[in-house]
Amino acid sequence: MTSDLAARQSWQARWWWVLPAGLAGAAALLFMVVLPPDRHIDHWYDVPLKISPVVFAVFAVAGFPRRPRLGLVLVLVTIVVFMGFVDTGYIIRIMAYGAAPDQDAAFPKLYQFQLFVSAFVVLAVLFAYRLGGATTVRVVKAGLAGVLVMVSGLNDLTAWRFDTYPEGRPKTLFWASHIQVFVGGPPTPLVALAFCLVHLVVAVVILFLPLQRWLDQLRSR
Repeated sequence: MTSDLAARQSWQARWWWVLPAGLAGAAALLFMVVLPPDRHIDHWYDVPLKISPVVFAVFAVAGFPRRPRLGLVLVLVTIVVFMGFVDTGYIIRIMAYGAAPDQDAAFPKLYQFQLFVSAFVVLAVLFAYRLGGATTVRVVKAGLAGVLVMVSGLNDLTAWRFDTYPEGRPKTLFWASHIQVFVGGPPTPLVALAFCLVHLVVAVVILFLPLQRWLDQLRSR
């Protein structure tokens, strides 16, 4: 009886990651295939909805079994998938966008895949971290911190600062709709910077949370 319970618990510990992986895949299909591409965020609750595939994937990666013999192969497979599918798909969409007669209408499709590329890079780094020996808790913390960086608007700020604007640098980051839904209007650079810094600070705080100790205390109860 005890051995059967231990075996069942061992199986559950080994395969629980499949559930968040399935949720991540289903959510990704919903946003990438079923729903039309949309670069704008209309409501604050759209933000957690649209990043939900990445959050689910973070927990899937965190629970993925660490297999030293396969780790090196799986890292290579990740690189092959990136170069053979992600990179190629991105280039194809860039070329289609450049050739489109109406680039404003074509941009959402390109932007949608660009977000996919960003998420893939973050998850690939996290996957390599897990395969390299990181614990589940450390991967969760690194992954959630990475998600916060993704939505912090850091790339919007660097685009505003380093891109070239023939008519002059805009006074607001009018394209950053995921910030606008929280601040009530197109953010100024200072507002966007504050938004970004808050996210970065929270990301750092997550890295240093004693999450493992809290989990151990819950188990002891």
